[in-house]
Amino acid sequence: MKKLLSLVLCAALMFSVAACGGNKDAEQSTTNETTETTETSEAGTGKVAIITGTASQGEEELRAAERMKEMFGDRIVTATYPDNFTKETETTISNVISLVSDPDVKALVFCQAVPGASAAFEKAKEIRPDLLMIAGVPGENPEVLAAAADIVLSADEITGMGNAIPEQAKKMGAKTFVHYSFPRHMSYPTLSARRDLFKENCEKLGIQFIDATAPDPTGDAGVAGAQQFIMEDVPKMVEKYGVDTAFFSTNCSMQEPLIKQVIETGAIYPQPCCPSPFHGFPNALGLEAKSTEAEMIEEVTNKIAELGRTGRLSTWPVQINRVMVEGATYYALDWMDGKITEKVDIEKMTEACKKAAGAEITASTLVEGGVEYPNYLNLLSEFVTF
Repeated sequence: MKKLLSLVLCAALMFSVAACGGNKDAEQSTTNETTETTETSEAGTGKVAIITGTASQGEEELRAAERMKEMFGDRIVTATYPDNFTKETETTISNVISLVSDPDVKALVFCQAVPGASAAFEKAKEIRPDLLMIAGVPGENPEVLAAAADIVLSADEITGMGNAIPEQAKKMGAKTFVHYSFPRHMSYPTLSARRDLFKENCEKLGIQFIDATAPDPTGDAGVAGAQQFIMEDVPKMVEKYGVDTAFFSTNCSMQEPLIKQVIETGAIYPQPCCPSPFHGFPNALGLEAKSTEAEMIEEVTNKIAELGRTGRLSTWPVQINRVMVEGATYYALDWMDGKITEKVDIEKMTEACKKAAGAEITASTLVEGGVEYPNYLNLLSEFVTF
């Protein structure tokens, strides 16, 4: 178990959405094609309901849900929450209630667990107290979400990424680290704590840290305005601080323009907000999304070499948001089929996530502010540098 930073917990998110908006590249599959997992539930009964963002606000999760539907057929039902989830919480809750009102639905997977997810879980409990509920990419206070859901899955945002990303940037030659975010994301305890750890580690590593404010994609300017800002601001930052500047943004919809401008300027890109070889890279580089992570990594590596930017961009070799959706689904199906006897079995959930990953990942439960959350699982992977 990892000891994480102590901070005052307040309601809110990540990915992403704890940090995330739209990934338009996620035609995904695992590196080892986990079709063998169909055997875990072919003869079972009961359905898993999966709610994700739309293609513009979370395509990686949406495609993962579609993949589960293709693999398991009628045992999977899906829905999406609205793009402007911050202002349409009631719609999110309504969509969840519509899913779980089907008595055949025995489990709910909510990814990304945007603000409003815990309220949706609580409402679902009122009508379906027997329901297994799993949250992925948490967007709310750990204390609140861990109490509302049976299991929470998260990338290791604070200690894992907070340490690893500045170290990766340093290895890639960074002298400056620009962190793009906006007040809504910085009100989320996980993201603000990670930002603080970025700053602390950058100082230790001799990297200048720049805390930059970008437009919120859920604001008046929308996704297009946020993306245009990135397109215009990155060249200004590189002109001011030099090409050995690493860029990171907390929002998914900003990743594609950020990659484009890093390529254009010759800067450094240590990791997308939601680490994955599909997140931002294919569209930014004009590539067709491949069926496996290994194929996508090869394509991106070759394209970046062709553009003369080898060693300047990196990510994780697995699509972590996909891993959460698929791992949670495998777990839920096994639970419904009696292969897992307790709602909360962290060892079995870890196994399910590793099976979904098809690559090495580490997992640890969350300890925050001296409080252990035994049903909150953090996932971490190594880097692949293109």
